[in-house]
Amino acid sequence: MDVKIHISAAESKMSQACDHLEDSLSHIRAGKSNPKILEGVFVDYYGSSVGISAVATVSTPDAKTITIAPWEKNMISVIERALMNSEVGITPENNGEVIILRIPPLTEERRKQLAKQCKEETEKAKVSIRNARRDANETLKKMIKEGLPEDAEKDAEAQVQKKHDVYVKRADELYSIKEKEIMTV
Repeated sequence: MDVKIHISAAESKMSQACDHLEDSLSHIRAGKSNPKILEGVFVDYYGSSVGISAVATVSTPDAKTITIAPWEKNMISVIERALMNSEVGITPENNGEVIILRIPPLTEERRKQLAKQCKEETEKAKVSIRNARRDANETLKKMIKEGLPEDAEKDAEAQVQKKHDVYVKRADELYSIKEKEIMTV
């Protein structure tokens, strides 16, 4: 019964690695408007630092535009300043009521850089998945000394390997989807 606990713990770590990869890839700008690129931008709102979505409505009216409609008019300049100081890399336009971010088309060189960044994130996730497999296998080997039959340990290792393969494949799929999104003009 202990074996199942260790297998599910390894699977949980592998799943978390893929979830983290999916989140990381969603924050990489791919030439299309995506409100998630603004998640790391914080504004000062009555003394506390909050995300833009906490003080404004963020929407994407089309594939190349993000609009930010502050709930309070005095927040327009604060949001605009936060965007200018952020790593978003897009100059905001202000029409007095909403802030418009026009997503510029990516150059071929920038597309390659972003694809490389995605590949690095994917490799980090794969390393985490492999580490979870290694940790589970080491624990199973220790359990042999505590009386676990060797054939049960080998079966458990095979199950861990199957889970490893599933999550590595999922990480590769997430990467290929994002790479296709980035490289599509």
